[in-house]
Amino acid sequence: MRVLVADDSRVMRQIVVRTLRQAGYDWQVREAANGAEALEAVREDEPDVVLSDWNMPEMTGIELLRRLRAEGFETPFGFVTSEGSAEMRETADEAGALFLIAKPFTAESFREVIEPVLA
Repeated sequence: MRVLVADDSRVMRQIVVRTLRQAGYDWQVREAANGAEALEAVREDEPDVVLSDWNMPEMTGIELLRRLRAEGFETPFGFVTSEGSAEMRETADEAGALFLIAKPFTAESFREVIEPVLA
C-alpha cells in the first residue's frame, strides 16, 4: 500500500507515519506539506490512500479533497485533524472522505477507521 500524508507540520507527519507503523501498516509513505503539494503528488502518482490534515496553508484538506473529486480521482481519503466537530465530520462525509480521525489518536483508533476502508 502507498499512502500520502499531507500536513503542514513535519512533526505531525512523522507522528502519523509512526502511528500507522504501530498499527501494523508498513506502507510506502510520501509526504506533502500542504494541499497544493498533495494535489500535485496525487496527479503524479496516485497513492492507495490519502491521509490529510484539515487546516493547511495554500490549500486546505477539504479543498484538496474537493479538487481531487472534481478531477475524477476516487482515491480513498481520510482526515487526521485536531478538530472533530459534528459539522466538520458532516462536511468531510459530504465531500467524499471515508473517515475523520481527531487528534490525539492511537494506533488502535487508526486501525478502527482504516480496516473497513481496506476491506
